[in-house]
Amino acid sequence: MHKTFLIWAALLGALAVILGAFGAHKLKELVPPETVSTFQTGVTYQFYHVFALLAVGILYAHTPGPQLVWAGRLFLAGILLFSGSLYVLTLLKATETVGLRGIGAITPIGGLAFIAGWVCLLLGILKK
Repeated sequence: MHKTFLIWAALLGALAVILGAFGAHKLKELVPPETVSTFQTGVTYQFYHVFALLAVGILYAHTPGPQLVWAGRLFLAGILLFSGSLYVLTLLKATETVGLRGIGAITPIGGLAFIAGWVCLLLGILKK
């Protein structure tokens, strides 16, 4: 399981660099500054949780347990839901698409997944 988390961390880390570069160089030509800020928030939180996922993978290799598995799963879900929803909101703004603005309601669910992931990580560390 730890190798899976490490692979996801590497892939999502590379994606965060790509998205961060896009946000810093091209996105400001397509959307207003507040939307660029929203996008950057997604990239920032993705980076934070890539490092958390790396920690889970490394810790799991030494002290495996279900709490660490759940921490990794929740960090992945949080990246998808929190950062992913912010990327989609930015895309909708850039394409001036109407109708799917409710996607922003998913963002807090991703935030809760991040919090739950940190709690599971703590429980996994305290287990031994």
